Amino acid sequence: MSPLAVLGAAVLGVVIGAVSGLVGIGGGALLVPALVMFYGMTQGRAQGTSLATLLAPIGIFAFWEYYKAGNVDVRIAVVVAIGFALGGWLGGAWAQHLPAMVLRRLFAGLLLVIAAKMWFGK
Repeated sequence: MSPLAVLGAAVLGVVIGAVSGLVGIGGGALLVPALVMFYGMTQGRAQGTSLATLLAPIGIFAFWEYYKAGNVDVRIAVVVAIGFALGGWLGGAWAQHLPAMVLRRLFAGLLLVIAAKMWFGK
């Protein structure tokens, strides 16, 4: 993996972690489309890689099935997971200083953007 790809994965993890910490949405809703768009992964590989980033607390058995099928990029998953931890901490800290209505509207807006992209995208 090129140094640029590693840097991109780290930035991706921080950004998605921050947004997830800020609005309380699961990282997979953001990470899977990002891996498809920015890394050209198939849906299955992106889902498997996303599960690998959330492996410890959530998806060990699901991850294992994707991994056995060859649908996980372990290197990207590790780098994104590190960034996700940092970004989650930053976003969570930031969220504590925002009014509840702002958080609610951020969350709703994010869901609308994701829904529109999924509805009208390929």
